[in-house]
Amino acid sequence: MAHFPPQLRNLPKFDGPFDAYRLTAENCDVLFASYPDGTDIAPHSHDTDNVGVITAGELILIMDGQEHRFKPGDWYHVPAKKVHAARFEQATSEIEFWFQAP
Repeated sequence: MAHFPPQLRNLPKFDGPFDAYRLTAENCDVLFASYPDGTDIAPHSHDTDNVGVITAGELILIMDGQEHRFKPGDWYHVPAKKVHAARFEQATSEIEFWFQAP
């Protein structure tokens, strides 16, 4: 995660199953996340409505039995309570926005 600027590296660490720095905003957490190559995230869901943009590497997002690949500059969306999984075949960084449900 050394490629993030010092201002981001000084943010609080996210307490979760991946490395990220957390910027809290009103009704939204903003995560600056990095995943090492070979990372697999098992099927799960969130109470939040999540969108993100890939900044380096590639996200393989699995929803409804289909794989979707996202490369740098690509945005993705995971609706609240939607079961999904993820895989990272290469080191990947992204910015994630976790919006609280109304």
